[in-house]
Amino acid sequence: MSVFEQLERSRTWDENENLILSQVDRLCADVIAPNAAHTDASGEFPWKNVEAINALGLNTIFIPERFGGAALSFGLYLAVVKRISEACAATGIIYATSFHAMKPLIEFGTDEQRARLLPCIAEGGLASLAITEESAGSDATGMKTRFTPDGDDIVVDGSKIFITSGDVADRILLFGKYAGIEDSKKAISALVLEKGAPGFEVLRLEEKMGHRGSSTAALRFDGVRVPRANLLGNPGDGLRILLASLNRSRPSIAAHALGIAMAAFKDMIAYMNERKQSGRRIVDFQANQFMLADLATDLAMAECWLNYLARLIDSGARDFGLEASMAKMQASDLAMRAATEAVQMHGGYGYCRDFRVERLMRDAKITQIWEGTNQVHRQLIGRSFAAK
Repeated sequence: MSVFEQLERSRTWDENENLILSQVDRLCADVIAPNAAHTDASGEFPWKNVEAINALGLNTIFIPERFGGAALSFGLYLAVVKRISEACAATGIIYATSFHAMKPLIEFGTDEQRARLLPCIAEGGLASLAITEESAGSDATGMKTRFTPDGDDIVVDGSKIFITSGDVADRILLFGKYAGIEDSKKAISALVLEKGAPGFEVLRLEEKMGHRGSSTAALRFDGVRVPRANLLGNPGDGLRILLASLNRSRPSIAAHALGIAMAAFKDMIAYMNERKQSGRRIVDFQANQFMLADLATDLAMAECWLNYLARLIDSGARDFGLEASMAKMQASDLAMRAATEAVQMHGGYGYCRDFRVERLMRDAKITQIWEGTNQVHRQLIGRSFAAK
């Protein structure tokens, strides 16, 4: 594993960042990883893991200091996501989703909104991002959730599906269409829904293939009244906010996927060095070495690209949508490939729940689907080269 250790040593973390990462490593080893198998088997929400994350104050990494946070680098945030996801993918996405939902508030909200809505998250609250509907998946412009202004309130009617942490979130960044604006794109708007609003209902929690400890909810909004003061920007600003939020969350999903991929790779290496077939370790067969060489190289390249993207974002760049798509697509495809190869190298044992690789393969699949399917990302990347 020396190539990955050298890659990690090449990162220029300062003393405070190194301290945080060492604390996260201990957290993962002592709490999160030991709980992962039970979380997956039971489908229980991993509150113990969330409490341990909050004890370290990890939500403060992405929240400005004046609103209760520490505002550390995006690169550090991605490193934390990757480490937590390697230990438990479900816990990793719970943590990452709070960032996905709150970054648009940080970026597009007013000082009054941030001062009122962010401290809860800095103190350890959970946040959720609600975009997807039955008629609006990859094409978010098909959403039907309605925002109707009524005095100092906005009345919300509609539904959402596949919403990570939707049942437990203290804050939900909710997208819908503003009444009175006919254009389907220009009508999209965004507001922050606070926990406990009358008329908000959790219809069901999905039974999923993987990430079983992370709740995925179907939600309904029946005349939910939200203060107009919770609207981000102006009516119709939602599509711009949505696209910006996805460009930030896609690198996060890439880090999450790389955590799963690295867990699978490490488990596979350990098993291949122990397991013997025909008197030889299976790591000694040339065909298996070629597979390891390809995976190791692709893991290193994916890590380098994500590091580059993090530096780009930390430098203040605004236009990095294609780079984010590349990172998400590459890392998620790699997670599925690494997990599949890990199961294959474990043979029949890999198909049984006694070994972690079975869980990793189930966890890896969704990374190719959410935050834009990889087919959509290939389309975005490919058409960028078409002559105008």
